[in-house]
Amino acid sequence: MPEAVCRMLTLLCALVRTLPIGTNLGLLHLLWMLTSGRLLASRGAPFPGPADGGVSARAVRRAWAALGQGDWTSAQLLGHWAAVITREGRWQPHTHSGYRPVAVDVTGCWRPRLHACPTTHDHQVAGRALPAIPVGLIARVGHVGAQRLALPLAFVRADPADPSPSAHARPLVQEAVRQRATDDILVLDAGFGVALLQAAGAPRYVVRLAKNATFRQAPPPAYGGRGRPPTRGAVVRPLSRTYRGRVRPATRPDRVETWREEAPLLRAEIGDTVVRADADADSPPFAVLAIHDPRFRAPLLLATPLPLPARSLRDGYVDRWPVEQLPLAAKRLLGAARPCVHGPETCQRLPALTLLAGAVLSSAAATAPAIPTGFWDRHPQPTPGRLRRLRAGTPFPHDFPLPARIREKATATSHRRTGFWGQRRPADAPTAPPALPEAA
Repeated sequence: MPEAVCRMLTLLCALVRTLPIGTNLGLLHLLWMLTSGRLLASRGAPFPGPADGGVSARAVRRAWAALGQGDWTSAQLLGHWAAVITREGRWQPHTHSGYRPVAVDVTGCWRPRLHACPTTHDHQVAGRALPAIPVGLIARVGHVGAQRLALPLAFVRADPADPSPSAHARPLVQEAVRQRATDDILVLDAGFGVALLQAAGAPRYVVRLAKNATFRQAPPPAYGGRGRPPTRGAVVRPLSRTYRGRVRPATRPDRVETWREEAPLLRAEIGDTVVRADADADSPPFAVLAIHDPRFRAPLLLATPLPLPARSLRDGYVDRWPVEQLPLAAKRLLGAARPCVHGPETCQRLPALTLLAGAVLSSAAATAPAIPTGFWDRHPQPTPGRLRRLRAGTPFPHDFPLPARIREKATATSHRRTGFWGQRRPADAPTAPPALPEAA
């Protein structure tokens, strides 16, 4: 048995060992199928995957039942995975000025043919929102050796009763605030606003802003002696813009910081103690940074309430990119871009389970020797794609010594119905097959 295959099975066993007996074996077969990329061949259908991997038909049914009806949650599996990573000690979290970045993002599995799909997600190619199953991601950023990896902390579902993206962002940010440690800082993209973070009670964050964002100075100007006394501060415009053919210049910054990164010189124009344009003067203040990098055409606009150096804030935001590796590995490498499942619970569980499988595959590849593609590959990198190609043609190793708890549940099922009539149905569904017509 190849060492990479043995290590992958060891990680999966540690992930599902404490789950109920029978369910853990079904999830083990399912995770083995997901990490080997067999969803690519089945075009997103999880049922033929375990059978193609050398698993019996009875085990395939057990894996299918564990996916849709098993007694497990994504929070349990993520807790087990965090314990495995901590016990190994190879993954180390990143720090910037004493704070550890925790990235927050949203991804979606496209379901354009799913009947009555209530949720949507923005599609960059289509230029509009398409039916999808959105999943909120919360992950701590770290590294193994020279490779950056994200450790997922939570997967947050969207509420079908309120499927708007803003309604999904609220519980996602609230869960990120609940999961944070004392030295964590939330790092978010432009889809999350300052108002949302302040409403959720986030004390430490770095969020990207729109290029046309405007704010107000926290203290209102002094009373001039005539008219109504001002209650709001002057408008702060971090970047200049053009409106109806007229150029509106940027507001003069309170201070400027510069530093050199390799060859180019970076400049950060900082506006201290500003508030939202629609907020009162006594609302929580924060700082706005316009970071100019000559390698990019547009400046990077960030907001944060922390009095940290501009370089640390910029490095902390750029460090959020490992969270993009999770959906990349799950949807592109493992074939879960369009999962072919239709049950309400299965539609939610399969994307989360595939994201976890992508995290396991990426971590296993980073902590194992690099696998060359062929004799021409003289400088291979420890990427998850190479590990997936190695395992693509490897069947499930039945001779591997599984833990004693991971086994088939010894329950008598001969008295139960099979096929369609053996499935769990609502109370008003028929419980007996229709009677055959009598012979004439």
